[in-house]
Amino acid sequence: MATATAIKDGRVVAGGGSIEVEIAMQLRDYAKTIGGREQLAIEGFANTLEEIPRTLAETAGMNPLDTIVDLRSKHAGKTGKTIGVDVLKAKLSDMKAMHVIEPLSIKTQAITSGAEVAEMILRIDDIIAGSSKGKGAMPPPGMGGGMPPGMGMM
Repeated sequence: MATATAIKDGRVVAGGGSIEVEIAMQLRDYAKTIGGREQLAIEGFANTLEEIPRTLAETAGMNPLDTIVDLRSKHAGKTGKTIGVDVLKAKLSDMKAMHVIEPLSIKTQAITSGAEVAEMILRIDDIIAGSSKGKGAMPPPGMGGGMPPGMGMM
């Protein structure tokens, strides 16, 4: 289905985690201009995007930390934007040159869905945190309010 989508749409991005590293780097640059809690949230999202190449590196038997550092270094240059994890050779390679591609629409949908799920979790967490504020601990059973009428100590 991914191949059909790529052919139909015609828009693709380099695979092997290269697009995630590139987006993460651009997000970090943007986060520096924001500051405060928002900066931390943006950096956290960038770190999450790098889980894709980190997992690919681990699967290929590469050191995930070294791989992420090397990918960031290569993406910092002008020609390294499509460098990603070559899982077959367990090294970094130019995914575009190797014709390792992914449909843009599928990648966009995956990132959007991930962000929406994270937002829902944060909202639920806020609701739970807000509902527990202002309320004391429930009294022990039989001490009033803890049980329905007639269900006290027997």
